[in-house]
Amino acid sequence: MNQEVVLVLFQVVVLVLAFSVHECAHAWVAWKLGDPTGKMLGRVTLNPLKHLDPLGSVFMPLLALVYHWPLIGWAKPTPVTARNFKNYKRDDILVTLAGPASNLAMATVALVLLIILKHVTAGGLAAVATAVALASNIKGISTANLPALFPVALFLYFVILINLLLFIFNLIPIPPLDGSHILRHFLPYKAVQLYDRMGMIGLIVVFLIGGSFIFTIFFNPLLGTFNRLLFTL
Repeated sequence: MNQEVVLVLFQVVVLVLAFSVHECAHAWVAWKLGDPTGKMLGRVTLNPLKHLDPLGSVFMPLLALVYHWPLIGWAKPTPVTARNFKNYKRDDILVTLAGPASNLAMATVALVLLIILKHVTAGGLAAVATAVALASNIKGISTANLPALFPVALFLYFVILINLLLFIFNLIPIPPLDGSHILRHFLPYKAVQLYDRMGMIGLIVVFLIGGSFIFTIFFNPLLGTFNRLLFTL
């Protein structure tokens, strides 16, 4: 199969998995904190059909693939009935943070598995280095004579890459992203009304004007830290 097609397929599978874990985490934490809304709607599941949103989970990632943007997007928001929480502000923030935290956890687990693979597999270092190069869009990389576990290394590195992207992306404090749900708890009432009306327009404007700046400042250092750990441990 064409290498480009394989890379796209790996990214799509990882993205769908990341979305499912992210939204399942929101629903599960809300359930544990007293709100069964997500649980009753079947959102405490890794079934992607329960979570995917046509615009954020299909159109946006496809657009990113076509124009070689970072592969980001969003899933269908998990419904939360905040009045069921015992401590509204604290519990709502915890539920909100559960999504990005799940993405960071997935990236960390993938990092540990890659480090293990690197040490216990013959040719493991070459497999990991090639996976990083391919996922980083470095051209002219050969996959000949790599160990049979190379596809696993490539999949795991995409788990790191995409989950770190989603972790940073979702913490941007612009509606409807998770970061906005946290920030609104600390704004005056009138500011919250204006902030909530910003909607998708604010997100589009931010990415048109400063999208690359955001990822340069926050994503690149975080990915660099993961890469250093991957090759030094």
